[in-house]
Amino acid sequence: MNDWIEVARIDDFPIGACRVVHANGVRIAVFRLESGFYAIEDVCSHDGGELASGTLNGHEITCPRHGARFDITTGEVTAPPAYEAIAVLPVRITAGLVVVRDDRWD
Repeated sequence: MNDWIEVARIDDFPIGACRVVHANGVRIAVFRLESGFYAIEDVCSHDGGELASGTLNGHEITCPRHGARFDITTGEVTAPPAYEAIAVLPVRITAGLVVVRDDRWD
């Protein structure tokens, strides 16, 4: 998928917020932290549950189902029961908009 998907205007996306967008059937969770914007595929590698409603602590998201934890900047697992990383996707700012894309199959 080559298309960039609009998430929100920067001014409408407060620090600490998460937004979920859909791109070709893929749920993408986009986070705004003090350090910038980050996007992951919104799927826990442990059981396929969504991650966006989990607890975010720094750069670490905790899966609301079984407690697996992931670093949203790298996708790496930081605590089991997950053992496989999650997909991290590119985010950029264009004309005051936060945009994201899933480039894994380009």
